[in-house]
Amino acid sequence: MLKKILSPQSCAECRLCCVFDRYDIWETPVFTAETVERIKLSRPEAQFIHKDGGFISAVGELNDEQLFSCPALTLQGCMLGDDKPFDCRIWPYRIMTVGDRRAITLASICEEMFSRPLSQLVGLLRDGLADEIFRYADAHPEIVKPYYEGYPVLMFEK
Repeated sequence: MLKKILSPQSCAECRLCCVFDRYDIWETPVFTAETVERIKLSRPEAQFIHKDGGFISAVGELNDEQLFSCPALTLQGCMLGDDKPFDCRIWPYRIMTVGDRRAITLASICEEMFSRPLSQLVGLLRDGLADEIFRYADAHPEIVKPYYEGYPVLMFEK
């Protein structure tokens, strides 16, 4: 989805969006039932929690030093390939509720995207990605996160 401005190679090398600490564990992706089954074929120990129409990873309590890796992450990258959860396909864009409106924000932790001109980031949204994100959120409200301070708002829903 973001291949116009973000190379798959840079994502594969970084993987920062696939590893979480106790402060960003809320960022873990929402999986479909089919995706959960696919992950469990390779990682039967992976645990998931049904939440709001989707599934999230059961993480447990993390201390200051611990990290949690997405259960779909392998040494070769994401085992799901192009079938990644929607959250992952649009990363580092996020859809959040700001007040009583939905907005598309940007996770500043992705250096590759955060270094891009704002016009390019918003331009991709205006070229149809925003419509796709809002349509998906209409059908899957479980992917909409509450606004988290520090995420720049790029676009509000019309």
